[in-house]
Amino acid sequence: MSEGKKSLNFIEQIIEEDLKGSYTKQELKFRFPPEPNGYLHIGHASSICLNFGLGERYNAPVNLRFDDTNPIKEEQEYVDAIKEDVVWLGFKWDKECYASDYFQQLYDWAVALIKSGNAYVDSQTSAEIAEQKGTPTIDGKESPYRDRSIQENLELFDKMKNGETPEGAHVLRAKIDMTSSNMIMRDPVMYRSLHKKHHRTGDAWKIYPMYDWAHGESDFIESISHSFCTLEFLPHRELYNWFIGKVSDNEDFIPKQREFARRNLSHTVVSKRKLLQLVENKVVNSWDDPRMPTISGFRRRGYTPTSIRKFADTIGIAKRENIIDVSLLEFCIREDLNKIAPRVMGVLDPVKLVITNYEEEEEWLETENNPEDENAGTREIPFSKELYIEREDFKEEANRKFFRLSLGKEVRLKSAYIIKGESVVKDDAGNILEIHCTYDPKSKSGSGTEESLRKVKGTLHWVSIAHAIKGEIRLYDRLFTVAAPDADKEKDFIEFINPDSLQVITGYVEPSLKEASVADKFQFQRIGYFCIDKESTKENLIFNRTVTLRDSWEKLS
Repeated sequence: MSEGKKSLNFIEQIIEEDLKGSYTKQELKFRFPPEPNGYLHIGHASSICLNFGLGERYNAPVNLRFDDTNPIKEEQEYVDAIKEDVVWLGFKWDKECYASDYFQQLYDWAVALIKSGNAYVDSQTSAEIAEQKGTPTIDGKESPYRDRSIQENLELFDKMKNGETPEGAHVLRAKIDMTSSNMIMRDPVMYRSLHKKHHRTGDAWKIYPMYDWAHGESDFIESISHSFCTLEFLPHRELYNWFIGKVSDNEDFIPKQREFARRNLSHTVVSKRKLLQLVENKVVNSWDDPRMPTISGFRRRGYTPTSIRKFADTIGIAKRENIIDVSLLEFCIREDLNKIAPRVMGVLDPVKLVITNYEEEEEWLETENNPEDENAGTREIPFSKELYIEREDFKEEANRKFFRLSLGKEVRLKSAYIIKGESVVKDDAGNILEIHCTYDPKSKSGSGTEESLRKVKGTLHWVSIAHAIKGEIRLYDRLFTVAAPDADKEKDFIEFINPDSLQVITGYVEPSLKEASVADKFQFQRIGYFCIDKESTKENLIFNRTVTLRDSWEKLS
């Protein structure tokens, strides 16, 4: 394979084979069809990248279609959030469509199916219908209402539409084959009665189409060439084709459904029902809580569109489901932020450092903004007699493998001077209140003196106490303690919640961050990557930890 060329995944291979046959490039058209019943998660991000990525690859239109057929669970809030997520990921749709746009057409087609003897109104309860479906090894039984007259079916269906029958009293079913080996084909329900207000159509409809009926017909209406969905819809493909076949003519362009495997992410759940449970039970604060696997949660935590798209591209498309370790996603965001995030000084667990022989009131030292970006430039940071350093960066006595500050040993303060630990001040309980040290005034970083080039084994980050800005630091970690929290069917997935998934502490950062804006991203040197939370204000800066500098879970596994 030539350098720069990637092998085709099996979805792309399908398209390439179709282009050799009856398809032309001009006929290619894709869609991303979410149901607006919750916020999109990382699994949806892969589907977004797949469909819109195919659109970019083949210069083909991609529709954003909301499969809004269930007024009980769907809200405009979710529609707006989904659109924001797609735009944030960097994609543009050709047309914004809704299954509800086609309610009248779907109804008219359903009437036509009744007239042709391919659909009937069933007045059984849902439990009775489910029981009569049979099992994979036992044939289903025909409904006692299966042979209603066409006229009676039309009259009942019309009353259902107008809300003249009780909610749930009747359903419309396709008349296919109750002995089919594919249970999906055993007279599936096409419409149910719901006297609920729809977020777009209001009270205009008292019946709503089922997903299987609305989805394929919507693809057909929009002339979608390839309808890609996850593997659980493989048994539905036969019904997808059956429904379209009943409303199309031979010369019509027919969509092709093909399936790919879900790629589940470790240490989280992606079921919308379970994510909603986390929100409603206050396990997390909101759908965009930075611990959530929602796209909006990742965005708030500080992830970038580039990192999400890189992740989706790396895991690719497969035919078999598996769990992708979250550390791969964390690698993708580290790799991106390493290139673009400015370096800053921040201390999260401060202890006071006093440089006893420093006589200046203060000075400003030059330091680089990002060594990975030659165009990032430099900035000045204040240096003074009293500094904060991390408490873990000091030990009174230490062995040879401790390369940070200890009594009698030297380290360099980042972009500043070499210091030597001299003594400590403690409280009555023995806790260290201050560390006293001396500095070498000729060892200033970048000064070019012989002393400045002297090598010491440790380098510490710091902030000047007189100039430091206090900030709220939210240390986010993995939401669950196990890789597959919903795999154990005997336990509630909530039992595996990580009690340390969020720790809120007070830290101190350099004064340049006073002008930071919401969503700005930084590397706190030697600590990790952080971003400004949307709740942050000029008076109260709030930093979300996006990811640590290294995989802290690796040593625990």
